[in-house]
Amino acid sequence: MKSDSSRRAFLQSIPAAAAAASASGAAAQPAAPAAPIRLGIASFSFREFSRRLCIKYTRELGISLLTVKEFHALYRSTPEELDRARRDFESAGITLTCGGTVYMQKEDPDDVRFYFEYAKRLGLPMMNIGPTAKTLPIIERFVKEYNIRVAVHNHGPEDKHFPAPSDALKIIRDMDPRVGVCVDVGHTTRTGRDVLEEIEKSGPRLLDLHIKDLKDLKVAASQCDVGDGRMPIPQIFRLLMKMNYAGVVHLEYEINADNPVPGMHRSFAYMRGVLAGLQS
Repeated sequence: MKSDSSRRAFLQSIPAAAAAASASGAAAQPAAPAAPIRLGIASFSFREFSRRLCIKYTRELGISLLTVKEFHALYRSTPEELDRARRDFESAGITLTCGGTVYMQKEDPDDVRFYFEYAKRLGLPMMNIGPTAKTLPIIERFVKEYNIRVAVHNHGPEDKHFPAPSDALKIIRDMDPRVGVCVDVGHTTRTGRDVLEEIEKSGPRLLDLHIKDLKDLKVAASQCDVGDGRMPIPQIFRLLMKMNYAGVVHLEYEINADNPVPGMHRSFAYMRGVLAGLQS
């Protein structure tokens, strides 16, 4: 992992305009269309707020791509309520890229179908999932039936099923290509694995990525604004570009739950500055 000095050296290579935008907070503006990496938000970041405010803050951050957590479209909703939620996002110009994490740990096809019906009603092309090795073959059958992709979301040392992406890859390696992984970089580093190696190993199975930063790469409670910690963000973006990653990098901002927008502004400013530097 990179040192503070290497982080400073990289930032000095970013063009003056991009660096100034990052420093001033002007990066609340949307990234240029030619940006090689698409940035989005995991709506877990707005877990303390209503769907209306989730939409409002997403737009304020200049983001149009959102992976929706159940807080903002409840599983127990009626079909009409899910239709309303879908219209709320669509009318605001927000594309729902994914849903979840959706936990599918019952070895019951009817239970799995329930979540695929939920995703279909919301118009979700993909779900981030928390499965088990035993439920994954059941889930794969519904992936084929519904043509909705699933990405196994790793949850670090506390996750008894898939602590790191490579743990899931062992199980899904021969499954339908629409079964992949969502690499959560924070949970991955906390396992002690190298996050860059885990991303690269994922290859075409990398369907989604959750970005965050930690001051101590093994301590969840050390999460901070992206750019203020030790996560190798420039190297991650450079690797994703090398891999021709076609998915979205979703910011999952788990701190300052009552007032996340200022820190999210700073996080996007940093990431957009990094992307500008990598394109120069």
